[in-house]
Amino acid sequence: MITTITLNPSVDKRYDIEDFHRNGIFRPKNVERTAGGKGLNVARIVHTLGEPVIASGFLGGENGNFISKELDRLDIENRFIDIKEHTRNCIAILSKNSGQTEILESGPKISKKELNLFLEQYTEMISKTDIICASGSLPENIPSNIYRKLIKIAKKKNIKFILDTSGEALIEGIKEIPYLIKPNKKELEIIEGKRLDNEEDIITSGRRLVNKGIEFVVISLGKKGSIVLKDDKIFRIKVPKVKVRNPVGSGDAMVAGFAVGLRKGYNLKNILSFAASVGTANAMDLGTGTVKLKNINNIMSKVFIEGLK
Repeated sequence: MITTITLNPSVDKRYDIEDFHRNGIFRPKNVERTAGGKGLNVARIVHTLGEPVIASGFLGGENGNFISKELDRLDIENRFIDIKEHTRNCIAILSKNSGQTEILESGPKISKKELNLFLEQYTEMISKTDIICASGSLPENIPSNIYRKLIKIAKKKNIKFILDTSGEALIEGIKEIPYLIKPNKKELEIIEGKRLDNEEDIITSGRRLVNKGIEFVVISLGKKGSIVLKDDKIFRIKVPKVKVRNPVGSGDAMVAGFAVGLRKGYNLKNILSFAASVGTANAMDLGTGTVKLKNINNIMSKVFIEGLK
């Protein structure tokens, strides 16, 4: 079983606008409303890949009801804590001339009672879990060390914990040594407290994290692919060029690929190839956090993995 944690989910609204610019009035060509949040993107893709998954976190209000119904419709088991305040909205505007613009609400306030209920449920829920994927930002008043607490509970049960977040939540989470993290260059610079000017600096930073005990450090470099450090091994991963329809959720798709590859017991290079292919396949779909299996299979044969010293 794979468990996904989304502490700050959202209803994601995507608008496709032909010529988006400031101070305009627009009629989008396409509008999509989905159950969003990074962990929910992971859950959808894990489900598509045929692995059992449970989604958990906090949900409230009409948006929370919408997300719950969407997960039920997709036949994804969900065990969210009901909260008093409303789940947030997030808006993405996609346009050929101006790329991707995002408007992200901060999210609801979680009461101490609601947080304690979640922690109690989490401890019980993960007893049959192999891998936990915790993704995304935190609601306003959740302590920044919450992921650190979740990792500690998981490690006591020998469960692999994948952490994909940023800022203080990432810095705090790293202190408890998760199994896998997926920072980008900017997030690495925040961890290091300084600029990383070249690939050598990035690798040196990644090595420091591996030396702390983190099994996988996956460094996202955008269009340049990614660098992965595992034990004393370093790999550069490059994926083939594809027709990009919607890049939102590609990092979450890659996390899902790692989780599924690990659960299936793939060897190291197959895990890397599979995860990169799942992430790339997401960008080929209009939907956020959606993939087609045929696209994954086509991409896998074209992924380039280079060992670095």
